[in-house]
Amino acid sequence: MRDLQLPHSVTTAIEGANVPPLPQVLLRLIQQVDDESSTVDNLAAIVSQDPGLTARILTAANSAAYYRKTAVGDIKSCVVLLGTRMVRSMATSLAVKRLFDADRGSVAADLTDFWRHSLLVAETSRAVAVATGYPKPDEAYLAGLLHDVGQLLLMSALGEQYAWLLSQTGTEDKLLELERSSLSTDHGEVGTWMADQWKLDSELADAILFHHADAAEISTASSLPRLVWFADALARGVENLVPFEELATTLLGADAGFDPGRILARALDHVQVIATAMGVAARPEPDDASPARTLPNVTVLAPPGPHQEADRALADHIRDMAVMHPLQQDLFTLTSDEELLGALRESARILFELPRMGFLLIDRESGELTGTSIAGQAAIFRQTRIARGVDVGLATRAIAEREVCSSFDEGPAHRESLLDRQLARTFGSEGILALPMVGKRRIVGVMLFALDRAEHARLKRRTPWLQNFGRIGGMSVEAWQDATSYRKQAEDEAAAAFRLQARRVVHEAGNPLGIIKSYLRILDQKLPENSEVRHELDVLRDEIDRVAGIVRRMNEVPPTDAEPASVAVNALVRELLALYAAPLFGDKGIAVTKHLGEDTDRAACDPDSLKQILVNLWKNAAEATPRGGRFDISILDGVMENGKRHVEIRMEDSGAGMPDEAIRNLSFPDQSHGQTERGHGLSIVGSIAARIGCRISCRSKAGAGTTLSLLLPCVRI
Repeated sequence: MRDLQLPHSVTTAIEGANVPPLPQVLLRLIQQVDDESSTVDNLAAIVSQDPGLTARILTAANSAAYYRKTAVGDIKSCVVLLGTRMVRSMATSLAVKRLFDADRGSVAADLTDFWRHSLLVAETSRAVAVATGYPKPDEAYLAGLLHDVGQLLLMSALGEQYAWLLSQTGTEDKLLELERSSLSTDHGEVGTWMADQWKLDSELADAILFHHADAAEISTASSLPRLVWFADALARGVENLVPFEELATTLLGADAGFDPGRILARALDHVQVIATAMGVAARPEPDDASPARTLPNVTVLAPPGPHQEADRALADHIRDMAVMHPLQQDLFTLTSDEELLGALRESARILFELPRMGFLLIDRESGELTGTSIAGQAAIFRQTRIARGVDVGLATRAIAEREVCSSFDEGPAHRESLLDRQLARTFGSEGILALPMVGKRRIVGVMLFALDRAEHARLKRRTPWLQNFGRIGGMSVEAWQDATSYRKQAEDEAAAAFRLQARRVVHEAGNPLGIIKSYLRILDQKLPENSEVRHELDVLRDEIDRVAGIVRRMNEVPPTDAEPASVAVNALVRELLALYAAPLFGDKGIAVTKHLGEDTDRAACDPDSLKQILVNLWKNAAEATPRGGRFDISILDGVMENGKRHVEIRMEDSGAGMPDEAIRNLSFPDQSHGQTERGHGLSIVGSIAARIGCRISCRSKAGAGTTLSLLLPCVRI
């Protein structure tokens, strides 16, 4: 579906709008992320109880900084993608934003009624979905939660203008008329526009768009819009409708046992349980003539009198220092440049309603100002390299003056440069705003934002907040750069020490291996020509060469232009079984069954790597299998996977099974959880498999054994 087109003035206003969450839910989220025992499920559950938080998380997870080929449409996946540190940083920024909103002349909103209604429609939508067999009840919940999110967007974006519309009515139907006459759009279209930006399923966006259609119209829509429409009508107690039981049959195909009243009562109880847990005041019982309100309650704060200006300036300065401190602490906990810059992007969007931005950082070695290595921003930033001391416009001027600079500042010193015009064109804005990132000891770069003239007037009175935000960003990036530099220095020192120790190990281990190999050669000469032991000695010599190679590689840099290796898997397994079957399995009374064939395909990997994988896995299988158990190994050529030929090695034992922690070591070797020798061995297997392109799958059950499958790509002929 093509994205919904809104009036340009509305689109421009809501692009940077921040949908406000209920403060009680926001507080609960902050407390939860501070709890070390908290899980992703806990965080996702809290986020999914508030349309404002849900919208904020969806916006961040689907931004360019977290680009994925497919949109992220469920809350848990969004929280996993962002990470708990980013979620906490966003929650802190939203909390600070509430203090911004207490500024003079701004709109104060009580979202309690709106929140209750949104949550009630969400709970009702999910319950109706379950009762009528709709296959995606969680999607129905999300659509119900967001059905009125356009109201929050318009309230945040238009401020007093939209507050006046809300003050003129107590019902959504009347509000809809006022929106269309005043704005040439309505909150359903605005919410749908935002859902399109998130790339959510088109049917979910349609549910938001059509939730104010009349009964005759909605009957022609697809399943999800009809379901959410019914839940909204049920939650609002819409008058002049046929009985809800009949509507449920007509719209949803519900059977005769469907009870809308019972579903609504349970949903109300569930909402009240959540409200009580959040510390939200109980809903007053409406009388028959006054249905429960579902809209935000808003008031416009009057500006202070002249005699209050000095006190206010002092209070602002103290508040500035106090409320920004938690944000700074949150940023200092982030552990990568992607996380840190992503958190700064979201904080700027939330705090100052500046959604389009980019970074240019000062390279510590060359002194150049560039965005070359920063992902998730427009190409112009990656292509820009400005030498130290060169003046190319607002970016370098902001750094030189350590002040906020914009295209709309007055005076000859703020003339526009061609780079300024390029950046504005990239942003699709009238101009730009440059905010220097000032650390404790040095300036680390500049943040650049899209800026229109109207936004300039709004931000002018927040210049001190912007300056402080730039300092927090600068100190955070500076601390991360320092930590990275110290870590690299420590790693270089550790690597040098390791190389020295590796040379000693290579020397000490090489001598006895050479002696053993020489002894085997002497033994071979003493054996009769037709001795069957000669083959075992050849395999043993090959294994000694392999071990020597492993030791030698500790002190070598792998060649980047090595010829691609290949291996005959059946032949290799036969050789290894001849050497290891008896000591690993036979001596323990474990029966080995093998199903090997001819090598019609060769696997595209080096033999030593495959040997190391198999020996480690066989050793684990032997340790896990009791006496009298079994170990089966089979090889199958010509296995097709994603249109390519593979060789499969399948191994099955009757042992105790592999614990989840061991399986994780196979799948995520860089995050090895095991501290035992077995866990370390499996992480080595996982690392080697990843390097050679071998896909390992595992099926294991406690007390019932383990089945492992190794899928090796074939050499292309």
